[in-house]
Amino acid sequence: MRLIFAGTPEFAQVAMAALHAAGHEIVLVLTQPDRPAGRGMKLQPSPVKQWALEHEVPVSQPRSLRLDGKYPDDAAAACDTLLAAHADAMVVAAYGLILPQWVLDLPPKGCLNIHASLLPRWRGAAPIHRAIEAGDTQTGITIMQMDAGLDTGDMLLVLTCPIAQDDTTAVLHDRLAALGGQAIVEALVALDRLPRQPQPTEGVNYAHKIDKAEAALDWGLNAEVLARRIRAFDPFPGMTVPLTTASGVETLKLWQAVSEVTEPSLQAGTVLSADASGVRVACGQGVLCLTQLQRPGGKRLGAADFLRGCPLQSGQRLAA
Repeated sequence: MRLIFAGTPEFAQVAMAALHAAGHEIVLVLTQPDRPAGRGMKLQPSPVKQWALEHEVPVSQPRSLRLDGKYPDDAAAACDTLLAAHADAMVVAAYGLILPQWVLDLPPKGCLNIHASLLPRWRGAAPIHRAIEAGDTQTGITIMQMDAGLDTGDMLLVLTCPIAQDDTTAVLHDRLAALGGQAIVEALVALDRLPRQPQPTEGVNYAHKIDKAEAALDWGLNAEVLARRIRAFDPFPGMTVPLTTASGVETLKLWQAVSEVTEPSLQAGTVLSADASGVRVACGQGVLCLTQLQRPGGKRLGAADFLRGCPLQSGQRLAA
């Protein structure tokens, strides 16, 4: 097929590469405008744009697609570009802009979305993070015929994927990205034969965008909840706790931890023990054993290496 592809991050780039490898002609790419990134905060193209440039595919980066919105000139130019592409369908994956009705109606075979959850569970921006945070044992990819709602369209194809007990968002993201590429290729092969299934009305919930404010760890919570949240927020934004040192207060990042059901005898946030096996900290319920930590400007370190450079003592508080 002749395809327009709309996406921005690596998750989308993996699917686009799979479509290209399967023989589809990607005639136009839509992606978010370049953003500042890195230490120099220089403008950086998205992974999708980088792929498109390497494969000499035309790229459009409108700030909006709403003809009556804040950037009507962007939307009008994008409209001309989309019409000129004469595509059979549009494939969308983590694009970052809401598609207005005129875009949804443009391709003869419609707009297909690659969503990283088992809809209707975890509609929205952060389905991978929220599935891990909630303790789900299964997720997957849903190929959806897009409509004007937020991830509300009819389902065309669903592939499932287990969530392991030690999965981080980074690890699960890579598995789901590959599965997304597989799913959209399968869906396009059988597109005219796939039944359109309306999403169930039960089990609907939303994966709200991750906010940096969520990074601050609350020791009053259950240790199991905190262990899941640490995995869910790896690589972004990472869970943080304050540590008071002789030179002041610094912020530690926590990257790996396991929960223990032992009920602590000390106040939540108090170090119970610290050795090569981990830093055990009292929680509202249970104990959290921290096994990978990071100081500001440093690297992620296992507990043994971390404690060599930053000794922690029983009774010390990891709290503001």
